[in-house]
Amino acid sequence: MNARSAPHAGKPVEQQHVWRCVARIAAVLLLLGTARTALAGAQQYEPLSDSVRTALSAAVREDRTPPEPKFATALDKANWLASMSERLPIRHKPDYQSRIEFLKTVHYESTRAGLDPQLVLGLITVESGFKKYAVSSAGARGYMQVMPFWTRLIGNGDVRTLFDMRTNIRMGCVILRHYLDLEQGNLFLALGRYNGSRGRAEYPNAVMAAARSKWLWEAEKGPAAVPASAASVASAAPATAPMQPTSASPAPHPRR
Repeated sequence: MNARSAPHAGKPVEQQHVWRCVARIAAVLLLLGTARTALAGAQQYEPLSDSVRTALSAAVREDRTPPEPKFATALDKANWLASMSERLPIRHKPDYQSRIEFLKTVHYESTRAGLDPQLVLGLITVESGFKKYAVSSAGARGYMQVMPFWTRLIGNGDVRTLFDMRTNIRMGCVILRHYLDLEQGNLFLALGRYNGSRGRAEYPNAVMAAARSKWLWEAEKGPAAVPASAASVASAAPATAPMQPTSASPAPHPRR
């Protein structure tokens, strides 16, 4: 081999090294993508009785009443809105007014459905990361990742409305309340059902961890401690049997 050809002799080896690096990077990206979507899920279609369908349809019907949340005192309301506003991701809610409007809607629709607003904020953290136009691989949409079939079951049939803030949050809260009723108050199973992973611990615990680390609030005392898992909340709920967060054995479905 002469001097001119010598520099080219190492090219196959160099190319192999480059391809190995590319393969390693691709593998890392794949693992990261898997980790980010490990909790992705979707509500599963289940036939509804006429009475349940009618009740849910009435619950999600458009309401032009301003979503003004109710607190024990005006000071509690101001403190809650100010504190929660500071915790929202600025990237998706850059201006103060949009954050306040969002928080008022979450609080109003949560309490209207008989849910804890802090739990709903934890759920939105896990489901969409507060991205209004988020769409999952399963087709779930919006802040609370509502599946399009719900618009046909109990809505007006227009899936585009799932990108409307109030419609999405109202429908998500009504659906979670429906699942909580089906599971006889068991939050662990209701959250799993919302995610399409009923009986598995990952999603319920992720929602509770998000609430525990960022969103819980107690009037006049500031942020409060959150139970370590959804199971501990479920065990404290009425008509709910204790359940460990790692348990995979589902409870019997209640009759509809």
